[in-house]
Amino acid sequence: MSSKRLSGSALTDLLQSLSGLLLVLFIWGHMFFESSILLGKDAMLWVTKMFEGEHLLGQAYPALVSAVAAGIFFLIAIHAILALRKFPGSAAQYRQFHRHMGSLRHTDTTLWYVQMVTGFALFFLASTHVLLVFLQPDNIGPYASSDRIWSGRFWLLYAPLLICVHLHAGIGVYRLVMKWAPIPAARTQQVRRRLKLAMWGIIGFFLCLGSASLVTYMKIGYDHADRVGERYLGAGEQRGD
Repeated sequence: MSSKRLSGSALTDLLQSLSGLLLVLFIWGHMFFESSILLGKDAMLWVTKMFEGEHLLGQAYPALVSAVAAGIFFLIAIHAILALRKFPGSAAQYRQFHRHMGSLRHTDTTLWYVQMVTGFALFFLASTHVLLVFLQPDNIGPYASSDRIWSGRFWLLYAPLLICVHLHAGIGVYRLVMKWAPIPAARTQQVRRRLKLAMWGIIGFFLCLGSASLVTYMKIGYDHADRVGERYLGAGEQRGD
């Protein structure tokens, strides 16, 4: 009986790790596509049309974006449910953990706590963003996205989302490697130090990339505030079409 419970716990750990890894890969890829705005409005429009299937299918199908959003929402829900089993279950357990963390002063324990807090925040922040994309898949583009961020004040959501998601993702990958990689015991501390340097480098890179993208969208939205609702059609296209 105990071996079955152990097997079930190990399987749950594996599913949590796999779902987390898939979400991290999606987040990092999403950041590169989203940052296409740094290359100009036409570059971002090309990426938007790509995800709507226009380059491959000959016309745009925003429902494809909704389908991806639905899949990501499902993955977030599964990952959150699996992760919740490791959260303290009561106020007394939270207090006990804080005392333990304060007395231990162990960096990896603190990183786990940061990941827990950011994960809790992401369940609401990321879910809201994904739900919006699911419901309004055709409201994405250089002007549409910028208007939502600036005139719609969604930068108030995206700014904390940016910080939480990259802290959570970076720490998560570090913990995945430490947990599953076959690291020789004699090299554990050396590998741990190098992985932490890589972790902070990756987190810093994506925070800078995301911040630059967000500021660019805000600037475009600010300049476009008197024409909210107008769609960007691309260089050379007729605005009246």
